[in-house]
Amino acid sequence: MIHAPQLLADLTRQLKRLEDDLRSRIAELPELDAALRAEWQAARDADRCAEPFESWGDQVITQAGVHWLLSCVFLRFIEDNQLVDRPWLSGTPDSGRLALARDRHEAYFRVHPLESDRDYLLAAFREAGTLHGLQTFFDEAHNPVFRLGISGDAAMALRQFWQAVDPASGALVHDFTDPEWDTRFLGDLYQELSEATRKRYALLQTPEFVEEFILDRTLTPAIREFGCQTARMIDPTCGSGHFLLGGFHRLVAEWQRREPGRNPRDIAQKALDAVAGVDLNPFAVAIARFRLLVAALKVCEVRRLADAPNLRLHVAIGDSLLHGPRFGFKETEDMFQRADDYADTGLAHAFASEDLSEVQKILGRQYHAVVGNPPYIVVKDAALNQAYRRRYVSCHMKYSLGCPFTERFFELAQTGRDGEGDVTKAGFVGLITANSFMKREFGSKLIEQVLPALDLTHVID
Repeated sequence: MIHAPQLLADLTRQLKRLEDDLRSRIAELPELDAALRAEWQAARDADRCAEPFESWGDQVITQAGVHWLLSCVFLRFIEDNQLVDRPWLSGTPDSGRLALARDRHEAYFRVHPLESDRDYLLAAFREAGTLHGLQTFFDEAHNPVFRLGISGDAAMALRQFWQAVDPASGALVHDFTDPEWDTRFLGDLYQELSEATRKRYALLQTPEFVEEFILDRTLTPAIREFGCQTARMIDPTCGSGHFLLGGFHRLVAEWQRREPGRNPRDIAQKALDAVAGVDLNPFAVAIARFRLLVAALKVCEVRRLADAPNLRLHVAIGDSLLHGPRFGFKETEDMFQRADDYADTGLAHAFASEDLSEVQKILGRQYHAVVGNPPYIVVKDAALNQAYRRRYVSCHMKYSLGCPFTERFFELAQTGRDGEGDVTKAGFVGLITANSFMKREFGSKLIEQVLPALDLTHVID
């Protein structure tokens, strides 16, 4: 059983240790420092970053530390719920899987006596990445664990952490066994694991009742209007995936209602193909992907990854305000020029964690439902601030991100006119945003130049 509060508290302490370890490794290994500085300089050259290397590097270190932890959490979840036959890290003592994990570790070092526990963990991640559905989680090109390795001692301590047994009960301290495969605990990790990341990205989970309220007025009517065969949904600021999961389950239910005899695996993939998400925070995307994968496996009615189909997920790391082409709902507005006109804002740039082709593909189409809970903080980075100003007319004075995201959400929705100007069915948009744009002068351009072009059905304050 997963004890979410204890897991969060323990992983928060583990993260601080990993961050310190990574800082020491970077200081000791010039090639790591040089690689980070090159990535930072490329972002500055692309006008996507203006902050000093030190603060930028701190958040990269935090992301790497979180990915080391999350990669282990994902393994532990699939181990304890017996989605794999042989565990890599741990298992409950009474099931015998803890002994299997220890045996596997010993066998590895009989073959690789000069390697460290870092090598063992990386080998485990690589092997897990060969399993159906797990490729994107352990992608060596984008997962920072393969670029920023912790020390062998830190890796040993991390592996032992997962094997800790409560001396009073003899039970594993962190047991991930859950017959329901509930992944809500990952949302808590998303929001609370790193205070610095929470402030940087304004992390805040969407309450379930708010998510349902918005989906009732966006995806559900989109399915009714366009049909489940056609309707597709995006959350451009998907966070840990609450809206994606809610949309996925609604689409699955509609397919099951319409075609009860259809293969569950086919239904799961059709629903996955109809939901897409993007987020700037790499570990948020990792969590959203994992939660969607687990939900899809349940629909597929499979209990082992070896028996699972190779499910496709459409969730990517990126900046929804900068990546992807522009879509105009008013062809005469300068703010809806072609994306090619904005090459200087960083559209062609990607951080090491980002898969540019994937995020461009997701943001390169319009959707029948666009939903989300975008951040509405003020942009502190001077380069990003100017990049957004060049791209969105609603960025005025000391604007909050709620302004350009409102603009972008409606851009991503299918417009009510086709390429020849004829009236067609339009998509639905629902988002949570701050009401500060109604009270302060920075909201004037959003109110005067953007909102009049839209059909607003509900404004709830």
